[in-house]
Amino acid sequence: MGTMKDAKTYGGIGAILMLVGAFFAPVGIVGLILLFISVKTIADITKDRKIFDHFLYYFILAIVAMIAMGAMMFSAFFAAGGFDPAQITTGVGIMFIAAFVVGWIFFVLSSLYLRKSYTAIYEKTNVDAFRTTGKLYFIGALLTIVVVGLIIIFVARIFEIIAYFGLPDDYAEKPMAGTEQPVERIV
Repeated sequence: MGTMKDAKTYGGIGAILMLVGAFFAPVGIVGLILLFISVKTIADITKDRKIFDHFLYYFILAIVAMIAMGAMMFSAFFAAGGFDPAQITTGVGIMFIAAFVVGWIFFVLSSLYLRKSYTAIYEKTNVDAFRTTGKLYFIGALLTIVVVGLIIIFVARIFEIIAYFGLPDDYAEKPMAGTEQPVERIV
């Protein structure tokens, strides 16, 4: 098991690589691996399995979104006759739109799980930037259908970097409400 300082380092670097990965995919894959390690470390340290489970669901649904979109667009492309614009029909256009809608639905569902994971991290670490990142990413995913969501997701990625680098070097579990020891007052 790693330390919270390890999670901070892996997560911060991973979040930076995810931001760069928006422009160069192989870098984003390395960033995602580092985020996986970081989130798993945080889940282990805080003894909160749902942190990693939600992150894993986010990842799986995001992959399903990409595969569904890719497969439907690939099919539509070849149904249209490949690169021959004269062969494009209304049915093919509908297939392209359906691919975007299906991908968008899975993308929104995946972002919901990322939000849950980051909210759970916020609850354990009290780093508010995680909660903000989750909210922005979810709102951005909802609005990607009208393109403005991509800008919001870009901002969420910046908050993600801030969140990971804002993690404490050490983790001390917060006492549950009502279990604090009373402080004796000397009069």
